[in-house]
Amino acid sequence: MGGVMTWMYRGGRPNRLARMMNALSAWQYGAGLAPRHWVTMEVPGRRTGRIVSVPIVVADLDGERYVVSMLGAGANWVANVRAADGRVVLRRRRREPVRLVEVPVAQRPAILRRHLALAPGARAHVPVDRHAPLAEFARVAADIPVFRVVAGTG
Repeated sequence: MGGVMTWMYRGGRPNRLARMMNALSAWQYGAGLAPRHWVTMEVPGRRTGRIVSVPIVVADLDGERYVVSMLGAGANWVANVRAADGRVVLRRRRREPVRLVEVPVAQRPAILRRHLALAPGARAHVPVDRHAPLAEFARVAADIPVFRVVAGTG
């Protein structure tokens, strides 16, 4: 599975097949036809302003919700979120305007481990085993953007 996933996202960008599968997943997640942590994020494109729909996994930890970029800081949606000052819409049967606030690197390891527990597709892109100690996650935390979901401020 890891080989196929890394091929689909070579260079940190989705190829044609990955884009088609992401579009299908975005529809499926938004409609609520997937596990509860899988949602669709809608964010304005930083160049066009058109809404881009991205299938994501929302990790829950200690009463908070988080979004993690499995492809690192170079993911297009990360640049769009930053350009939109974190204002996005999460969709799972209903629309929820929220604000994504970047999490400091020191707070990321436990969130990254929780994310890998919930997002099987991300495991091929993160160079740490999902069962590894937090120290291993701390080693890669600076390279993986993590955002806390703040409800009602979208």
